[in-house]
Formats: sequence, C-alpha cells, structure tokens
Amino acid sequence: MRPENCVKNYQSDRRMYANYVARNIKKVCKEVGPRASGSEKELEAQEWLANDLRTSCDDVKIDEFSLAPHAFMSWVQIAVFAGVAGAVLLFLTRFFSALTLIFTAVATALLLIAIFFVITEFLFYKEPIDLFMPKKKSHNVVAVRKPSGEVKRRIIFAGHADSAPEWRFTYWGGPKLLLPMIILGLAGLLFTTVINVMALVQTLRGVDITAGTLFPVLSIINVCMIPVFLFELLFYSHKHPVEGANDNLSGCLCSMAVPRFMQDNDIRFENTEIMVVLTGSEESGLRGAKAFVKEYAKDLADAETAFIAIDTVRDFDFMAVYHKDMTGTVKNDADVSKLLQDGAALAGYDLPLKTLSFGSSDAAAITKGGMKAACFAAMDPAPARYYHTRLDTADNIDLKTIEAGVGIMLETAFLFDEKGFEK
Repeated sequence: MRPENCVKNYQSDRRMYANYVARNIKKVCKEVGPRASGSEKELEAQEWLANDLRTSCDDVKIDEFSLAPHAFMSWVQIAVFAGVAGAVLLFLTRFFSALTLIFTAVATALLLIAIFFVITEFLFYKEPIDLFMPKKKSHNVVAVRKPSGEVKRRIIFAGHADSAPEWRFTYWGGPKLLLPMIILGLAGLLFTTVINVMALVQTLRGVDITAGTLFPVLSIINVCMIPVFLFELLFYSHKHPVEGANDNLSGCLCSMAVPRFMQDNDIRFENTEIMVVLTGSEESGLRGAKAFVKEYAKDLADAETAFIAIDTVRDFDFMAVYHKDMTGTVKNDADVSKLLQDGAALAGYDLPLKTLSFGSSDAAAITKGGMKAACFAAMDPAPARYYHTRLDTADNIDLKTIEAGVGIMLETAFLFDEKGFEK
C-alpha cells in the first residue's frame, strides 16, 4: 500500500504536511529560540514538540540523561594550548639549554595528549574529556504510535532538538575560511608535535639540539605559528547558540509529520510500530542518540527495526542517504540505506549513497550501539554558510526540500510496513 492510496489528494496533502513542518519550525524558533545542548531551552523545545506528538501518538515520554555539554568541542582549546605550549617550550631551549630535556618532554606529552583528545572526541566521538567537565541534564523525546495488532516491525524517525554553538569561521567566510582554518590548525598541531618528538629523541641520544641550525630555525617557524593557533580559539562560541531552524528542527518536524499524517487520515498499520525520537545534545557529540541506544536497543530487538536519522532538510540538490558516517569511520546499515533509497524512488527522487566525511549524525551512534540505522540529509556538505551560524533561521528554510523530505519518509514508512527488509 502507498500513502497516495489512502487519501484522495495525496500530492496536495504532501504540501500541507510540508506547511505543517514549516509552520512549526517557525513557532519553535519564535517561542523558544536557540537551544544549546543540555539547556532549559532545549528541554522547552522538546516539551513543546512532545505536546504536538501526543495528538498523534499513543505514548510519549521524555527521558533524562547526564552529559558534559562542553566536553565534545573542548578539544579545540586543548589543541590550541598544547600547540602554543609546544612552540614556546621548544623555542626556550635556545636560552635554557640545560632544561632542554624537560622542556621537550613536557611539550611532547602535552601535544600527544591533545592529539589523543582530537582523535577520540572529534574523530570517534568517544568521551574521555567528559570526566573532567561539569555535568548537566539533557533529554530525549520518545513517542510511539502502536499498530492495531502484534508488533512485527518498527520504524523509527529521528531528529535532534538542540542547536549548535555558532561556528564563527563559517559565518565569516563559509567553507573558504572554515576548511583552511581546520586544516591549518591540525597541520600546525602535527608539525609542532613532530619537531618536539624529534627534539626529544635527539636530546635523549645526547645531541645538543641548540648547537646546530635545524632546531633553532624550526623553533622560530613554530613560534610564528602561535597567532594562527590563537586565532583558532575563535572557531565557535558556546555563548551564542544558533536558531537551528534547518539543523535540526527540520529533521524533528519531518519525523513528526509521519504520525501526524497517519492520525489525520485515520491510518494505523497492522503490524508496524511507528516511533519518533527527538534526541538532545547531538551537537555535543551525539550524546542523546548514545543514551537512547543504550537504554532501548535490547528492548527494541523484539521486532525488525529500522532507525532513520533525519538531519537538515534544506538543500534540494544535495538530498542523499548517508551510508558511511562519523567522518567515514562508521558504516551504517545497508538494509536501512536501501529502504530509504527505495522509499525515495517511490516518492519520485533518486537519492545517491554518500559518505559523511566531516562530522557525524545520530545514525552513527545508533549503528555503533548495535541497531540498524542510516541517515537522510539534504545539506550542501561544503558546508553551507548557514551551517552552525546565525543564518540558520526560520526565514531560511526551503519548502520544496521539506516537501520532498516528508514524501520520502511517508513512502519509506509504508514500504517498510509492506515489505520490511527485503532480501
């Protein structure tokens, strides 16, 4: 069965539900505003959205979890501190040669610790820094629309309710500034680490690194990089979270449009359960998705389950299924990816499979937690200039892309109810 078989004027209905998404994005932006991870505003938005879900779902609850909201991005400050310290300590060996071993050993240790945090927090979304940071409470909204009979299948649509801290480089110059600054910062950190490790090794071998010209010259070059390191501190501002209309109220409301459509048209699947999950603190390292999969994975193993993360439904020409995630280190589920592609084809769209090569989505955390998941997104990966900036407002949403997103999710839900994961 297709959604168009259930209503007389499905195409106009699809536009109506796109308007439902747009209208409620504007309401949340106006009535709640920016929603930093673990903040009262994040919870206020989730409560607002949960109240709407209660009119289309049978059970809606808000789960609480703990996190350190500033831990995830603090690798930036740690890397800057280590880079500056490494450059200064190596330079000082020219004037305090007797302390060369201590200076290079301390610098190397600081730099290796910083690189460890960059890799674990940014690349693999682990939580080593969280142990040292203040904790807050965040929340996940979990809504269920039950089938009329026994649950044999389950499809979960998910978006994250929090909004990001502003990324200043993206706002100031878009990808033309953002990407060079990221590359320059990481390259500078690596350069500082390499020359300090070389200096330490040579010192341990009994070589006086201050006697030749190589290390003095390298240390001067390194010191000249300190302004670049310090400029990296302007990367983002936790004090200024953005409105997040596209990233990711669009994902939340497109998820909610599925049970809303079913409720309005008196449709209830016989054996397929519909769930909507609105995670908290995605922008703090997928913490909400991690909490959800930890809490629910075992219970949701009772039926064939597909988890679809919907993130940033804005740029029509960039609609895609992300089957590789977390900077390409996580492979999302092939069955869910194909399900999304097949649902999109029924809706009239040809979605490519892509790799999320910078950053991650909630789907990656769900996949790593043992559930079958994939991500749908419609965002210029360059990235777009509104990404994580004050330009991500309710005036900057795209109704055409939202309508496509709603149509794809509806077709995917009906297809999964009919066929599950086809083999």
